[in-house]
Amino acid sequence: MSGTLVSSAGGVARRLLHVLRVLVRHGFLKTLLGRKHLPRPEQVREAIEELGLTYIKFGQVLAIQRGLLPNALVDELTQLHDKLPAMPFPEVSAIVEAELGAPLSELFTSFCATPLGAASIAQVHEARLADGRRVAVKVQRPKLAPAIAKDIRVLKFLVSLGEKFIPRLRGLHFKDALDELAASLMRETDFHREAASITIFRNTTADLPDVWIPEVICTHSKGSVLTMEFSAGERIDVYAQRHPEAMPQAIDSLVRLMMQTIFEEGLFHADPHPGNVFILPDGRLSLLDFGCTGELDERMRETLAILLEAVIAGDARAATAAYLEMSSDSDQVNRVALQNDIKAVLYQVRRRNISDISIGALLDALVRAGTVNGIRYPGEFVLLSRAIVILEAMIRQLAPAHDYMASFRGQVSRMTVGIFSPERVKEKSGKVARDVARLIGDGPNDLRRILHRVSEGDLGRLPRLEALAERLISNVEQLAGAIIYAALVVSGALLILTPHEHSGKHIVGSIMITLGIIGMLATVFGRARRR
Repeated sequence: MSGTLVSSAGGVARRLLHVLRVLVRHGFLKTLLGRKHLPRPEQVREAIEELGLTYIKFGQVLAIQRGLLPNALVDELTQLHDKLPAMPFPEVSAIVEAELGAPLSELFTSFCATPLGAASIAQVHEARLADGRRVAVKVQRPKLAPAIAKDIRVLKFLVSLGEKFIPRLRGLHFKDALDELAASLMRETDFHREAASITIFRNTTADLPDVWIPEVICTHSKGSVLTMEFSAGERIDVYAQRHPEAMPQAIDSLVRLMMQTIFEEGLFHADPHPGNVFILPDGRLSLLDFGCTGELDERMRETLAILLEAVIAGDARAATAAYLEMSSDSDQVNRVALQNDIKAVLYQVRRRNISDISIGALLDALVRAGTVNGIRYPGEFVLLSRAIVILEAMIRQLAPAHDYMASFRGQVSRMTVGIFSPERVKEKSGKVARDVARLIGDGPNDLRRILHRVSEGDLGRLPRLEALAERLISNVEQLAGAIIYAALVVSGALLILTPHEHSGKHIVGSIMITLGIIGMLATVFGRARRR
């Protein structure tokens, strides 16, 4: 065991020395010596690209954190790419045979030795199965997990060193970003997870006639090998040069696909660049490479829908409330200052033509406003922001004159209606009813605990007593609120269902139901947040 630890420490030390040599070669010597000096932005990018996968991914994370780093550096980091020389074919063949447990000639009737593409995590080869189907075989580079773990440890050391010499770096939460990066890279190297994501996307988009997601070939997928149907189309940017008239429809389909998977399944493709979006010969849209995906839970999806609706409506107060719901720690945030900054962002939006608004620039401005006021974002929101920035950049490249914001507005409205549909409300009402039942059960128990402590004269442990009292008060408040909101929904429904001649009752009933639903959701959100 001790020998393994020594070997691991030695590996980290050797990697650290290599990293330091690369940094010195690219102009970081004065920084490493403790002087307040940074090399030129292009030198930073070149050093990151030379250091490989983990550093490139970390640079891509930093590239979407405008407001934390100088704009010139952020602009340079957005150019990071992770293309690497292809693995030799004998190595690829050995990996496939070892994972699938059979010779390559038995697994496939043909297997192209030249890869279709090679990136930092894997490369893809075209092949053909015994039943004649063309497939794409994704083969992962070996020993990625230990290399990533080693690089993360080295990066944490370098971040600690940087914070020691440049104290203002401590407020940028680089260590939290590294933890999220490590988790993200582990997800991206998990081909079992990627296969599950492809299946979910395929099922979710089954009702979209203009979208095609490849099927995973489970019999030929295992470990570091993932085989799926071959996409016979061509890259969307290449297709756009020959068929510019088809781009508006393709863009609408792409936006609808993105919004539907986000709001219905809580799963989204986090890297929708032109190399991952194809157009098939029949005109259908095909999305590839699901290694980088993000997940949003139900609460996050609902809050995101409210935020987007508030931004589109220019409602700074609602946008601020939704924004705070996304924060992992909003208690220390200056809410007045945050709302004023968001109001300023939305004011700039209202002054411009809606078709000229950049969603990427808007997200950048919102992230900057939150960062300045102490907002800590969950990793999913950062990943989603990055995905939308990439999507927007691609859309502007494909069809600069197309009003893609109309597609976003329509899809956001449609998905918001779906989230707050009667079926969802019924489901939420059931959850509220269960919460009310818990509140009714918890309240007397809390009261009995307090009275028992009073009767025993145990008042010395005031923190526990205060906590119980606060919980009791909170439970009673929530119970009263839940009963009122439920009564509003029931009364409104009775008004609508009761036959009458005047339409005014129908309107009043609808308003009552809406207020009741909003109150229920606020109760559920508040309880989940306190937990």
